[in-house]
Amino acid sequence: MTTVLYDGTFDGFLTAVFKVYDTKIVDAAIAIIGSTSGNLFADEMIITTNITLSKRVWKGLEQKMSLRARRELYTAFLSEVKGIENALLRYIRYAFASKIYIENNYSNADVLYVKQTAHKVYREKHRMEAFVRFQKMKDDLYFASVQPDYNVLPLISKHFEERYADQRWLIYDAFRKYGLYYDLETVSEVQFTFSEETANGKNIAAAYDESEAMYQLLWKQYFNSVNIPARKNMKLHIQHMPKRYWKNLVEKR
Repeated sequence: MTTVLYDGTFDGFLTAVFKVYDTKIVDAAIAIIGSTSGNLFADEMIITTNITLSKRVWKGLEQKMSLRARRELYTAFLSEVKGIENALLRYIRYAFASKIYIENNYSNADVLYVKQTAHKVYREKHRMEAFVRFQKMKDDLYFASVQPDYNVLPLISKHFEERYADQRWLIYDAFRKYGLYYDLETVSEVQFTFSEETANGKNIAAAYDESEAMYQLLWKQYFNSVNIPARKNMKLHIQHMPKRYWKNLVEKR
């Protein structure tokens, strides 16, 4: 077996797929650099992301998959679940080897797995679009911290750019330590460190605009006013708003 190691990006993954084909590796595995402890019976090949090679693979997939299938492939990749690269590699090999579209052949384990994984990521995407809560900072930046199960920031970028086009905002993934920053013109991926004022990110309230506390109070009062105790159904409530999101929701603090 040969393990092809890449940098964790989607372009890096597609470059790895190209190398598998180019070097005719029959028994290949793809993994992120540093994610494996090594195998005495496996060779390792570290590849450098190459956008040109990545585009060649993607162009080839355009001939073998519908737009929906390619979106699902990318979305499943963003799940970051263990071994997803190898499921995607088998899926891609199956597609390239077939003369017809294979994306609806759910009798194939990899096709079904990619579909199901993409669906889970899509569901997390929609939840993030609903549960993101911005707080206004002293520099008029609207900041939100999230902790999604999957790497959905690339999928929610367009939604927030269109919905909040008139304000600067930053959505920070506390799990993956990066964020999306909108400067009123474009959205860019950023990495940063928190200031001492926020106790390295543990006390964001220290950087709030002076009006933010009032708005948060009004938001909580609004939710309390529309709540009907007699119709309380916590089981249904948790089903639609799982507890793992509560710590980032103003109305739940």
